[in-house]
Amino acid sequence: MRDPYLLAAGLLTGLAIPASALPHLSIVLPENSRFLWDLKQGSQTIVSRQIIPSVDLSLPELSSQAFQPLKSSQPTAGDRNINSVDLSLAEVSSQGLPAPTESSLNPSAQPTGLSLTSGNQLYYQRLAALKTGQIYTRVNSDNLQSLWESIKKRQLTYDDWKSLLALEARAIAQGQGANHLSILVGDSLSMWFPREKLPAGKLWLNQGISGDTSSGVLKRLGAFSATRPDVIYVMAGINDLRKGDSDQTILRNYRRIIRRLRQTHPKAQIIVQSILPTRLAKLSNSRIRHINIQLTQIAKQEGANYLNIYSWFTDMEGNLRPELTTDGLHLSQEGYDVWRSALQQIEYKLTQGGN
Repeated sequence: MRDPYLLAAGLLTGLAIPASALPHLSIVLPENSRFLWDLKQGSQTIVSRQIIPSVDLSLPELSSQAFQPLKSSQPTAGDRNINSVDLSLAEVSSQGLPAPTESSLNPSAQPTGLSLTSGNQLYYQRLAALKTGQIYTRVNSDNLQSLWESIKKRQLTYDDWKSLLALEARAIAQGQGANHLSILVGDSLSMWFPREKLPAGKLWLNQGISGDTSSGVLKRLGAFSATRPDVIYVMAGINDLRKGDSDQTILRNYRRIIRRLRQTHPKAQIIVQSILPTRLAKLSNSRIRHINIQLTQIAKQEGANYLNIYSWFTDMEGNLRPELTTDGLHLSQEGYDVWRSALQQIEYKLTQGGN
């Protein structure tokens, strides 16, 4: 990373959330540890003229695998550009992939957002970014609008999304160089995480698919097995509940997900994020809380970390706060601001080596 304080600077930009909106962040880590995170009670970070409580991390020690400090390194995207990606998607392969530019994977680049209203638009924007030899989380989209609009569009399938995510993962694996990388894995909540809200100073790979379940996530972990992430954030399970799967199925899949990631990415920090509350009558928040409690134990047992942000999103009745959602399930821009605040603080502490 060019400057170990890049992420600290990220904490001081772009957020405007009332202090009352953010309870203390709770993260549970493996019991055998080497580092101890201990932020003083009541310490505060001033962000965009709003005061947000800093993460309260009263943690047990971390395992030998967990939360190693990230070594400061000079990004070398220009030294190792993305090679041409062998695209299997017809929309791209028929036209070929242009040679990547030197700044294709520059973590300092600040992506600009297009106004997206559907999953199809998001898919084709990301496809268009690949056509330029870049990843959508880093691409400057000033000239991207006309490109993705020119691609012949069709009805998308789950397999289309799997193929696209695999292509993005391959591009990252080939062009990562010495840049640090974090990965989001999950369903539509992860998929729709605004790229401009992702913490700056590193690469991000989004491996979320709308409607996916914990079983679906488990089956597609191999798509990014060649990448070298520092951190992998996992959130899944809400669609399992919508489809009537049992708690045992969700928990069993999580255990397998963690084990698979541990085996494939032994140096990465695996962070299991709590399943978020909803405002849907058919989904019991008390059941979600019960599953989250069990996920805490599974994460400990399997050498992963558990990030509890459930309470950050709840109102007085224990439901998803109305201003943080668009439909009772998916998050609004304000909802992603809350989630981003958690990721920023975790990424900052990782960069500082847990001190």
